[in-house]
Amino acid sequence: MNFEFFVVKRLIGAKGHKSSISAPIIKIAITAIAIGVIMMLVSFATGLGLQEKIRDKIAAFNGHINISSYDNNSSQVSLEPISKEQDFYPEFTRVDGIEHVQAVATKAGIIRTETDFEGVLVKGLGEDYKWENFEEFITSGEIPEFTGTLNDEVMISAYLSNRLGLQIGDKVPTYFLREESDRPLLRAFVITGIYSSGFQEFDELYMLADIRHIQRINRWEDDEVGNFEVFISDFGELDEKGQEVYENTGSFLDAQTINQKYYSIFEWLELFDFNIALIIGIMILVAGINMITALLVLILERTQMIGILKALGSGDWSIRKIFLYNAGYLILLGLFWGNLIGIGLLLIQKYFKLFPLNPDTYYVTEVPVYINWDYILAVNIGTLILCMLMLLIPSVIISKISPAKAIKFE
Repeated sequence: MNFEFFVVKRLIGAKGHKSSISAPIIKIAITAIAIGVIMMLVSFATGLGLQEKIRDKIAAFNGHINISSYDNNSSQVSLEPISKEQDFYPEFTRVDGIEHVQAVATKAGIIRTETDFEGVLVKGLGEDYKWENFEEFITSGEIPEFTGTLNDEVMISAYLSNRLGLQIGDKVPTYFLREESDRPLLRAFVITGIYSSGFQEFDELYMLADIRHIQRINRWEDDEVGNFEVFISDFGELDEKGQEVYENTGSFLDAQTINQKYYSIFEWLELFDFNIALIIGIMILVAGINMITALLVLILERTQMIGILKALGSGDWSIRKIFLYNAGYLILLGLFWGNLIGIGLLLIQKYFKLFPLNPDTYYVTEVPVYINWDYILAVNIGTLILCMLMLLIPSVIISKISPAKAIKFE
């Protein structure tokens, strides 16, 4: 074994030992490995990051699971009230993995200013609302106070603020229609905060207000709400938990996951899994082909050495291992530079956000990055193993080399 390592050291040692033919090919092989790793890391980080970011944005506005009356499940507006006196509220103890349950209500309205008007969906929130899911979207101002006495504080999106020319501290005259009256009902809210989620579908629609306004406009009781938003701890169990929640809510209530409610968006997100797999397959194939080329060149350049080793009694497999050790070293070099550059680029994007995206198309304003050691290790280990397996086939050429002919080989 010591002799084999001596030969490996000779093969991969000083640059002077590499011929003018093998040196550029080896550099190309290392570069291919590095580029492949960079592409795979970027694909994983941005694909998973985009999925997670969009998923979190949808959940912030809807919860992971929405419990509503069957009369409300196809409408964004709360039509029929639901009593808060439920077994699952405020703590959903019958189903494991439920993180939080909050009661909300929605009402369609029209904001009217001196020069313009805009239709909105006023979302009523209560003391139980989990602002932690929404805080990252707040761009200016502060969270409205919904825990004390009823007040007129609201939060609107930057989209509505720019469109209607409204700023923090401005009054927002909002009109609501009621079935029993032909005259709209006016509420003058005051803006205390502005948010921007980058999700145009929500930003152009939602205004956040005290749920007690919705209750009074609809003439509901204090313990009546429009629906319940349920948050779970593990999104990977969404379908399973959605079914469990449905089975544990009463026959007059429906439970719908955000996967079901926004099916087209989540179906689009699933395409990223295929794209990631395709990129990984192509990158490993390209890297493997380059390593095979480099290995073949090394074998051809060391034909005389192979002949001498065979003449001295070395077996085919021991000689093959010498070249596989050499190839493994080159792969590790490529992995090192690929990880260094790839993770560096991801960290730069994560903290400096240099690459923007069109929110109308991707629902986010910049390329999101999700960094996790699980996929980083998987990329490195998988690349190393697959490339080494691919190199086993060309290394068989060594067993075909005749010692007598190899020693004479020029």
